[in-house]
Amino acid sequence: METKTDERIIKTVTCLGFADAHEDDTLFTGAYDVGKALAENKYVVANGGGPGVMRATSLGAKAANGKVIGVTFYPKDVANFEGRDKNNPIDEEIKTDNYLERTLKLLDVGQAYVIFKGGTGTISEFGMAWGLARLYMGHHKPLILYGKFWENIMATFMSNMRMRPEEFQVYRVATTPEEVIKSLEIFEFMLTHDHKVFNPAEKPFQL
Repeated sequence: METKTDERIIKTVTCLGFADAHEDDTLFTGAYDVGKALAENKYVVANGGGPGVMRATSLGAKAANGKVIGVTFYPKDVANFEGRDKNNPIDEEIKTDNYLERTLKLLDVGQAYVIFKGGTGTISEFGMAWGLARLYMGHHKPLILYGKFWENIMATFMSNMRMRPEEFQVYRVATTPEEVIKSLEIFEFMLTHDHKVFNPAEKPFQL
């Protein structure tokens, strides 16, 4: 299933998550490990250039000599926005003019997303990424939801909202860096071979 790096559809992975995660938080260390695994497997890491999960994925990527893209903006009147973290070691900075433009650019830069635990900002990014994946299914940018807690969240959506079956076919839940890499390989295979629809009841792609 392995694809040569220069032939991949998925080259850059955007990482999204809680800006207030501290270095002694398991959320931070988990994001660091994922960033490192992505770089070790020759993926470029993208994030918002801020603190918390963003900085953690950058530090992990740099520990493996990887490249990091930071999509930033510098607010003048947004009191609760974390902004640029000077300790986030990005290699390339893409500056945007406002929060919405930053979100859209983060989604544009990556060909896949790893979404960690977070607050309302992460929820908004997740919602847009999920909606776009469903709309463009078959040519979509897949989501990897990091952490077992996502299973309860997605089950709640299924039970309480009016959902379409394909909305649950564009993501995978991963709980380790190894599962993140495996999920990316599976999505790469599906997108490369134009597997637009697959039956989740058959569970053909189990980790």
